Parts: sequence; C-alpha cells; structure tokens
Amino acid sequence: MTDTRPQPTPEVFWEEFYGRDDRVWSGRPNPLLVREAAGLAPGTALDLGCGEGADAIWLAARGWQVTAVDVSATALERGAAHAAEAGVADRIGWRRHDLGTSFPEAPEGGYGLVSLQFLHSPLELPVERIVRSAAAAVAPGGVLLFVGHAQSPSWKRQAHADVRFPTADELLAAMGLPSPDRRVEVRESLRTEATGPDGEAGFRVDHVLRVRRLR
Repeated sequence: MTDTRPQPTPEVFWEEFYGRDDRVWSGRPNPLLVREAAGLAPGTALDLGCGEGADAIWLAARGWQVTAVDVSATALERGAAHAAEAGVADRIGWRRHDLGTSFPEAPEGGYGLVSLQFLHSPLELPVERIVRSAAAAVAPGGVLLFVGHAQSPSWKRQAHADVRFPTADELLAAMGLPSPDRRVEVRESLRTEATGPDGEAGFRVDHVLRVRRLR
C-alpha cells in the first residue's frame, strides 16, 4: 500500500531532526573539505547546508569570511554558539534558507569558495538546481566544491531505494560544464569502508568535484 500521508516541510523535518539530541554531528569538519580547501587562499565562502557549523568554523579559523546557510534555526543557533566558543563569531554570518525554494544573495563579485558537503535529504531536494545556483555564486578565480554520496551507503540501500543521487556528469552539467569559463580541478568517486550506525560493516561511494571559475 502506498503511503499517502503528507510529507513534512523541510523546516519541520530538520527542526525535528536537530531537536532529538543536543548535538547531532561530531563537531569536526568534513575531511574532504579539509583536503580540498586547505590550500586555498582565504576570502569569502558560502557553506550550503551548514548544519551545526563545523565546516564554517574550520574555514573561519583559517581566515575565511563565511556565510553559513541551513534550513534549521536550531542548527544555526548551535553553530553560532560553537563559533563563539571557537572565537570566530565575527567571521561567520548565519542565514536560514530552504534551498529548495530560496538561495542566499551573493555579495558583489561572488564568493571565493562555495561549498556543498553531503547536501542530502530524505525529502525531495532539487540538488542539480541548487548546484546550478551555487555555481553562479562563485567569483571569477573562485572554486565550487561539491562532496556527496554517489549512492546510498551500503547499509541503507533498501531504506533509500527511491532516492536518486545525481551522477558526476549530471552535477558537472549543472555547474555549466563543459565551458571555457570553468575548469575541473578534481573529479573523483571514492569508495570508503565505513561502519553503519548499528555497527554493521559496509562502504560508501562519494563524488568529489572541485571546479574553478576562470572568468
């Protein structure tokens, strides 16, 4: 039988998600963000789907001026508190957006870094449209960095059978590639052995795409 119950809005869903615990994520930045952004010269950064702010705080501690965006007010409040504890509150602006329906306005000239890290949702999410908006927000000389699952982690295959994960080609097309104005600096699909939430052994496959806007 098909479940015909109405889906919650993203705001309601993620508020409930973050309301289950005082802290959901580890507080550590995503390792692939660290790998790809550590060598970039600090400037302005946009962190889309920032959650509790670990990536934004890592970037701010390295000199970036960050705009951190999430749909959950609770996540943003926690991020702001963690940023204050880390001494970088003045380097991060927190903004609430449902990226499925709105997108933060870019500063004049755009951002030096736009980061989309594991922007996944059990609710419908127009990932390719968001990627297209993200690419448009990158300044000339800047970088768009996308890290996301290529498929459900092995321990969630059945639960996520109806979730569509865009291919690398689809994501690059959404970024406007091929184009003489953009250069792909990193394109990888990484398989990582991992342990599920109930201790099950498994793996996940993630796309890593780093694209520089040339002009």
